[in-house]
Amino acid sequence: MTQWWPLLAAVYLCSCRAASQHHRKALYPSAYRIKRGTYSLINPTFQRTVKDVDLLFEILLAGLQIRGEHHTLLIPDEELASLRSVEKLKVICEDVLPKRLSDIRRLTAELVQQQRPLCLQDFERTVLTLVYTTQTLARITDQQQREAWTDALIQLFHAVQKDLRPS
Repeated sequence: MTQWWPLLAAVYLCSCRAASQHHRKALYPSAYRIKRGTYSLINPTFQRTVKDVDLLFEILLAGLQIRGEHHTLLIPDEELASLRSVEKLKVICEDVLPKRLSDIRRLTAELVQQQRPLCLQDFERTVLTLVYTTQTLARITDQQQREAWTDALIQLFHAVQKDLRPS
């Protein structure tokens, strides 16, 4: 029996390591692969202060449009769009958020498995993905696609709602 102890210990340690790596898996892996090459934009976060939160709210109210895989971000208010702090929001919306339905489904599957509250960056990105999904759903006319995007929208909504509930 003593000869199996090292093997059993090794298996246990490997499983613990694999489990810990699974919990650290990034919900938004593209946040670590920013194409613009600026180190300061790796894992970008727009909201760092209450002022940033207010600005994001103002941008959303102004009619922020996040368009498909062609990475187009439109902020109708030119004054808001010209703000220097909006650059990080553009990077997040254009380079970090998932745009394909398959990527959004992968995200929602991972969000369902989340046991802990989302970190600030992941919550922000999930809300922006919810905005993108809503805008995409509004443009879709094919019934099957509409149902698939509606399901993704509902899953994202539930993930945000779950995260907002007190523990």
